[in-house]
Amino acid sequence: HVQLVESGGGSVQAGGSLTLSCKWTEDFPCMGWFRQAAGKEREGIAAVYSPVGIRTYANSVKGRFTISRNVDENTLALQMNSLKPEDTAMYYCAADRNCGGSRWLEVKVHEYQYSGQGTQVTVS
Repeated sequence: HVQLVESGGGSVQAGGSLTLSCKWTEDFPCMGWFRQAAGKEREGIAAVYSPVGIRTYANSVKGRFTISRNVDENTLALQMNSLKPEDTAMYYCAADRNCGGSRWLEVKVHEYQYSGQGTQVTVS
């Protein structure tokens, strides 16, 4: 039974930082983060493909967010800097065995097979 459990969300002022963490029970080559703001569609924001160690980001977070994996601890992190009010959303960790093609190019993490329950981030 695959489990992904997010933590680290909270409230922060604009310009501040937060680090989200996701602990998993099964390793996957494709892991990432997506978010969903109230009344909006899901948005994939960051992904990592572990076999070759490459990462990709949505334009909306590029340069501000950093995704990283810690295989020893079975965790996936999302370091978020220079937060903006428009970053307010529920953030989800996701995993899949396939993230090629448009899934990678368009950071479609929200289409991954497995995801957690989410953690809320509020920026004011």
